Amino acid sequence: MVSIKNSREIELMKIAGKINYETHKLLQKHIKPGVTTKQLDTLAHDYITSQDATCSFLNYEGFPASICTSINEEVVHGIPSFKKLKNGDIISIDIGVNYKGYHSDSAWTYPVGKIDEEVSHLLKHTEAALYEGIKEVKAGVRLNNIGAAIEKYALAHNLGVVKELVGHGVGQKLHEDPDVPNYGKYNTGMILKAGMTIAIEPMLTSGTEKIYILDDDWTIITRDNKPAAHFEHTVLVTEDGYKILTGDE
Repeated sequence: MVSIKNSREIELMKIAGKINYETHKLLQKHIKPGVTTKQLDTLAHDYITSQDATCSFLNYEGFPASICTSINEEVVHGIPSFKKLKNGDIISIDIGVNYKGYHSDSAWTYPVGKIDEEVSHLLKHTEAALYEGIKEVKAGVRLNNIGAAIEKYALAHNLGVVKELVGHGVGQKLHEDPDVPNYGKYNTGMILKAGMTIAIEPMLTSGTEKIYILDDDWTIITRDNKPAAHFEHTVLVTEDGYKILTGDE
């Protein structure tokens, strides 16, 4: 069941989104060769809890950390560890923040030091694909327009679209209805309504769209070991468009 948020709920989600954005900006300053993903996890946990909020991912279905840190061919759900980042890596950081019972969800993929041209292309155009999807959001529009726009942009830039993983509704639960695929046909799916809050999150690859899960039962990687990128915002549907809740607005 899709929930429509009232003004009080939207205000709480805005605060959760602001904390999420600020956490990303804090971590971005620390992303460099030699830093461990565990250090980033600790920084995120300490900042989020200092803001009278909690980490949505910690212990979520048994996840053992406060954020997800996915490196290079890892698409999503990488577990922070003592592994050190290296020059030329990319790292996708996915953060969930729970503020007074309402969640925000946002991911961004960052370069570590100097990255090569192919990987730079992946990051640039996965981020752009996110905004192509967001631009479709407006009350009265069909849900699958979001995924259709993302897929069209991704394929035009020779990127693979991971289809097994999708965006989702977000609010009192981290994952709510509806699913928000990163592919689809225009003018199909449910009609978006003002007050809906959804996480739009293209996960694109430099090669195959095929994926598999590692033995830790969390980390998902590309089958050809080519790099993947993940960009995500929590977005409020409005009568005349949208508002990004996890940005700097």
